[in-house]
Amino acid sequence: MADQNQQPVFQIQRIYLKDLSLEQPNSPAVFLEQEAPNIEVQVDVGVEALAPTVFESTVTITVTAKAKDKVAFLVEGKQAGIFEAANIPAEQLDPLLGIGCPNIVYPYLRANIADIITRAGFPPVHLSEINFEAFYQQRLQALAEQQQQSGTPNSGIVMSDGTPAKH
Repeated sequence: MADQNQQPVFQIQRIYLKDLSLEQPNSPAVFLEQEAPNIEVQVDVGVEALAPTVFESTVTITVTAKAKDKVAFLVEGKQAGIFEAANIPAEQLDPLLGIGCPNIVYPYLRANIADIITRAGFPPVHLSEINFEAFYQQRLQALAEQQQQSGTPNSGIVMSDGTPAKH
């Protein structure tokens, strides 16, 4: 009964860079290319429960730049945050972890990616804003389609091992 009277709690415990890698397989020749590289960006979001009310949220970005048919650089960064979420109704927890937490973590990752690309000797790549709500809704729809095929209920969050989160 005491739990029903407690206020919802949402706090950032820590934001940190979990992984960052840079590959320049065709350097130094790629620096002599006159053509601007073609940039491809991939995004992934994950969450892992560390304790009943403590979660790690991760955003992973992979940026691949190709000049003609050669890779100029490939950068992959994973930014994470540890969040406390207590006394949050179950129907609000999944969107909080899948939308709210990535919105907090992403600007840090965006800055780290831009910094590493510039330090690698390339013109800065400024990643655009991401609508994590739309991203989350797309994942929910894809999981709903999978669920219809398999008959298993899932949330819109994917755990670090690739399996869907279940609340």
